[in-house]
Amino acid sequence: MRFALIQAGFQVLGDTEVGVPGLRVTEVSAGALVSWTASDEFAALARERGGGCVSSHDSIRVIVKVAVSGLLLRLGHSVAETAADGDLLVLADTISAPDSGDR
Repeated sequence: MRFALIQAGFQVLGDTEVGVPGLRVTEVSAGALVSWTASDEFAALARERGGGCVSSHDSIRVIVKVAVSGLLLRLGHSVAETAADGDLLVLADTISAPDSGDR
């Protein structure tokens, strides 16, 4: 799954890059959690381009989630949005399916 994200042009952060903004894939008991954190500079640019509106940052976050989930769904993964923070949960059965490899 990480490889597919990288091949699609996403920069996926490693486990050691804690506190660094970007796209992160973390293993959890149900599968994998995909989260994205904007840098302070990006958030400021989004607010500036959105006329100072805080929701413009949220709009960019939604665009990133749609792009990531669309790719993963197209590759056959089951994707759900977490209720608390809106991160994406990729269910384990689709990550480790015998014919899927490490998409």
